[in-house]
Amino acid sequence: MTDYRTLRVALLGAGAVGSQVADLLLKHGDELADRAGATLELAGIAVRDVDAKRDTDLPRELFTTDAETLIVGSDIVIELMGGIEPARTQVLHAIASGADVVTANKALLATHGSEVFEAADQVGAEVYYEAAAAGAIPIIRPLRDSLAGDRVVRIMGIVNGTTNYILDRMDTEGADFADVLAQAQALGYAEADPTADVEGFDAAQKAAILASLAFHTTVPLDAVHREGITSVDAAMIESARHAGYVIKLLAVCERLTADDGSESISVRVYPALVERTHPLASVHGANNAVFVQAEAAGDLMFYGAGAGGVQTASAVLGDVVSAARRHIAGGVGVGESTRANLPAVPIGHVITRYQITLEVDDQPGVLATVAGILSEGRVSIATVEQTVIEADENSRSGGSARLVIGTHKAREQDLSETVERLAASGVVERVVSVLRVEGN
Repeated sequence: MTDYRTLRVALLGAGAVGSQVADLLLKHGDELADRAGATLELAGIAVRDVDAKRDTDLPRELFTTDAETLIVGSDIVIELMGGIEPARTQVLHAIASGADVVTANKALLATHGSEVFEAADQVGAEVYYEAAAAGAIPIIRPLRDSLAGDRVVRIMGIVNGTTNYILDRMDTEGADFADVLAQAQALGYAEADPTADVEGFDAAQKAAILASLAFHTTVPLDAVHREGITSVDAAMIESARHAGYVIKLLAVCERLTADDGSESISVRVYPALVERTHPLASVHGANNAVFVQAEAAGDLMFYGAGAGGVQTASAVLGDVVSAARRHIAGGVGVGESTRANLPAVPIGHVITRYQITLEVDDQPGVLATVAGILSEGRVSIATVEQTVIEADENSRSGGSARLVIGTHKAREQDLSETVERLAASGVVERVVSVLRVEGN
């Protein structure tokens, strides 16, 4: 092998991803050196418990509980611990010591990204995070580099594999949410506490990262509107299917232009209806996909595994090679472009289409009343489908009907206020669901 300069690589964390990164670094060191132009020496692996069981068989002498000492003297620090602390402290320590940082920590970047990037900028270091938003899918570099000369208008993506697996199984097999969630946990797709996935926290963190890159604006996590999928049931899935849709948990990042020409952005995560002809509708299982719309480049779609140890390790090692090349070439790191400072607007400003499902009294004049309330609220009806429900002892009249109403585009605030009036109207027994329609 050609003689190369040696770069010391410190690894923080040896979980599912970290152990795969270490294994690949050790197995394919010569090949990675040829690509990077430098020998990548795994200096050590910092963990909480040296004797804990690992996914791969790694040399015990590499392990240490002293992360601070390991970081000092390393050229590249890979942070794969997850969470905020001690990851934040150790990443800042690595930057201060002159190292470049590679991380897959979406929680850290979504909450403290500005602090981390500013620290790197001050010392000329660089932070690489391709694995933080969609696992093995290369989306960070295209947004940061390839599309830097374009104007991204919209990003719409499936960025959480657990929820996509659950919703896909509910759609294709008619399974119940609770049953599929249990299966996802048994298969390792979902954690024992699935809150971060099913309540949309994980997707919201990724949305904040993607929006910050796409719109060159710092997007704080609390600016992301978030809804999970726990309210999605088999009836909603079937209703969507009947209307030609599939339900997906979407991260939507959108550039908005007001009548006066001023711009803002909307960043939101929620379950939404996607037409079955749309490319995102064909994303099955635990896969992810990100659909990007840019003014000049047009429509772009990135698809692949959004999670998994070896898949995510692929993205991490790609960043390690990039960091090594930068060290060999010299010069300061390329800072994040967040100078646009576009304001993030609340969900009430969003304009999209909706599907409203109501249970109403089955009697003359009800549809006219409902249509009148919608019209007064500036919500225009596109389609209506009515199904009679058999009478039961809990009905307020001789029977009930289910109305599935598709709307034209409406403002979220108008729609929300109108649904409240419908619920209080006296003819509506229950608002079954309100789903947004995305993708066109």
